[in-house]
Amino acid sequence: MGCLTTDGAPTKTSITKGVARLKETRKHCQVIYSQFGLAIHQNDHQARRRFVEWAQNEIAVVPDFHKRILFSDEAHFWLNGYVNKQNCRIWSEANPQVYVETPLHPEKLTVWCALWAGGNIGPYFFKNDEGHNVTVNGDRYRAMIANFFIPELNNHDVQELWFQQDGATCHTARATINLLKDMFGDRLISRFGPVNWPPRSCDLTPLDYFLWGYVKSLVYADKPQTLDHLEDNIRRVIADIRPQMLEKVIENWTSRLDYIRASLGSPMPEIIFKM
Repeated sequence: MGCLTTDGAPTKTSITKGVARLKETRKHCQVIYSQFGLAIHQNDHQARRRFVEWAQNEIAVVPDFHKRILFSDEAHFWLNGYVNKQNCRIWSEANPQVYVETPLHPEKLTVWCALWAGGNIGPYFFKNDEGHNVTVNGDRYRAMIANFFIPELNNHDVQELWFQQDGATCHTARATINLLKDMFGDRLISRFGPVNWPPRSCDLTPLDYFLWGYVKSLVYADKPQTLDHLEDNIRRVIADIRPQMLEKVIENWTSRLDYIRASLGSPMPEIIFKM
């Protein structure tokens, strides 16, 4: 972990070095996301600092702790090539008055995936009983957890994994939190969970700072004309992600902790990942 204080926390020197490493990688980074707008709330910085301090303390005790977190998220993929996620953002305390054009009657897929240093689970495509593509709500999310995620997780030889999700409403209903706590106990990082996930922290979510942008850069290359074709492309691209790439994604996460701690909880100025 580098230099630690007597109580196991990272020293100022180690944090400074981590920020310097992150700045150095920017010289060789591919910018995956552009920006379009995400409001910053007054208490965000404090919540982010608390989470970063907690995570770094865990890593000080268990050096590979960050490799034991299963990060999860959803995204919409439009057939016309528009991808909705907080992929693109302007960090601002005021409304930047930026408008994003979307189709009037969009054909889209809503995709869920999870990843950790050892692999990924998914993608999962939200569909109704008739097989039609639908968006996610609380009932559909819990059905995915119970009928897809937990069986898939049981097929992996993993123990003591933590589970992370953001604060989307469909994630945080009491029934959903109870379902996840039955599986993970206190190893749940979520709004209303045992460990609070800080709001508006997509710069700490590997699916935001890596996966969705990476998948988008490849799945539209052959200009899919149907949702089935687009779904096949998404499955193929995610299945082809190499384990070494996921290891880099998660190691990048620790540098992001250093940056956010040194900046007192401020969001990162851009969403980048070294390819």
